[in-house]
Amino acid sequence: MIPKAMVLAAGRGTRMGELTRDVPKPMLPLNGKPMIEHIVRRLQEAGVREILMVVGYRGDAIEEHFRVGFGGISFVVQEVAEGTAAAVRLGREFVGGDPFILTYGDIICAAANYSGIFETRERCNAAAAPGVKYADDPWQGAAVYCDETGAVTKIVEKPPRGTSTTHWNSAGLYAFSPEIFDEIATVRRSPRGEYEITTAIEQLIEHGRPVRMFEMTGAWRDVGRPEDLAVADEILL
Repeated sequence: MIPKAMVLAAGRGTRMGELTRDVPKPMLPLNGKPMIEHIVRRLQEAGVREILMVVGYRGDAIEEHFRVGFGGISFVVQEVAEGTAAAVRLGREFVGGDPFILTYGDIICAAANYSGIFETRERCNAAAAPGVKYADDPWQGAAVYCDETGAVTKIVEKPPRGTSTTHWNSAGLYAFSPEIFDEIATVRRSPRGEYEITTAIEQLIEHGRPVRMFEMTGAWRDVGRPEDLAVADEILL
């Protein structure tokens, strides 16, 4: 069993244009159900007992959807969008002393990845386990550098195109021990003006704490643009 998971679902999804004018991105439909419902059901299929959703833009629509027929789900509001680390910080009381999974509310993947990443962190007694996918150039996400054993040695958020010497791209799924909150407390704003969860992971590495990569399996999609919706539909089918 996986004790807890956090789902970050506070953003508007500006790259979706008019599609998110009245609807938060996690509520956009895929195969007749909101995107975030597919994520929740797969988390529960993987054995997650409790889920905390960090909501923001039109978060009332998300809360309303899960109010009936779904157990073990709670909510916290991110009033100001200041980055992923700032969002995760809101879950400290929820997490308590338990290890947990973190996923973004627009990442579609197989349920086996949730149990797999959690087991990887447990087996290696790692402070963090970032999920990764192969990419020709990880400039649109975060470049993850590892040694031959799978230990993460460096993460670079949004590297300039063509500058990465790794093909591993952060896949928007993580497993953490609760010590990540101590690092989040001291994270400084990135050049983009945000508090990044990747910065907190970098600090774990700097402090000598073990961080272990997890290679995602099966179909995966970051649903960030309108054209991604059709691809995600195919994945779910």
